Amino acid sequence: MEFQDRILKCVDCGTEFVFTAGEQLFFHDKQFRNEPKRCKTCKAKRVSVLGAPPPRPVHTRVETHAICSQCGKETTVPFRPTQGRPVFCRECFREKRQVASA
Repeated sequence: MEFQDRILKCVDCGTEFVFTAGEQLFFHDKQFRNEPKRCKTCKAKRVSVLGAPPPRPVHTRVETHAICSQCGKETTVPFRPTQGRPVFCRECFREKRQVASA
């Protein structure tokens, strides 16, 4: 299918703008059914007024109070402990890690 540049009229400001062959090919490939209604300037204004889509939620870090399974010291851990699994304070965790890597 061969596309040619077309002149369209913006529904907001009434100015004419070019719907290029490349843009038409893109619309065709993406199976968009409607051609653009707004010029690039009006489209940008509309996006800024309506706002960009909200950003993806950022995972908040969970701080859970726990008792170290090895030394019994109260500590906080950056996760929710599951039943039956030991929880270690920073010092005991480092010790276990060093022993395991040696």
